[in-house]
Amino acid sequence: MSKQFRIAPSILSANFAKLGQEVTDVIASGTDIVHFDVMDNHYVPNLTIGPLVCESLRPVTDAIIDVHLMVKPVDRIIPDFAKAGANIITFHPEASEHIDRTLALIRECGCKAGLVFNPATSLSYLDYVMDKVDMILLMSVNPGFGGQKFIPETLNKIRQVRARIDASGRDIWLEVDGGVKVDNIAEVARAGADVFVAGSAIFGASKDSDANRYDTVVAAMRAELAKA
Repeated sequence: MSKQFRIAPSILSANFAKLGQEVTDVIASGTDIVHFDVMDNHYVPNLTIGPLVCESLRPVTDAIIDVHLMVKPVDRIIPDFAKAGANIITFHPEASEHIDRTLALIRECGCKAGLVFNPATSLSYLDYVMDKVDMILLMSVNPGFGGQKFIPETLNKIRQVRARIDASGRDIWLEVDGGVKVDNIAEVARAGADVFVAGSAIFGASKDSDANRYDTVVAAMRAELAKA
């Protein structure tokens, strides 16, 4: 059986003056998931968007909304995003006092739950919660800003997590975020990822054409994934 690959455009790189149309266009281009980066200028050195923006986008698309919380503390805002229409909520273990409890809270709110690992964060947290995660997100850049270059050492980490997922026998999505582009997406897939966050690689596509400007880059990513 061929693996299902999902492309998750990060709206961090979208044009916020017309965000609803951006989301509509990028999903129409053949992507699968709306990746929603939430930064608090505390856990990471940037400030982005909150539940009200998520709530405003929910009527615009039926696509999965994948909320990546780069906030600390994290528990307080989880119910707000669940109510706003999130389908998946992921967080960094360093941002939670009780990781098991935070994962349970996300599920109690009706969302799928996941853990996010920065490039230098140990995977040892997974030793205790593999039965409670629906997604594992590996950062291939240090979080806080879009447009960064992929850290090559992440490939080995992807392989390690893929081995853990396969050994668990559970249907856990393995997402990679940071510097994923047409020229490396196949390599990331071969390492074991099946969800690919792409921000500037997609939203930075040429605006010269009247056609959906995301079609070409998404088609190119799909072609590369077909080789993986």
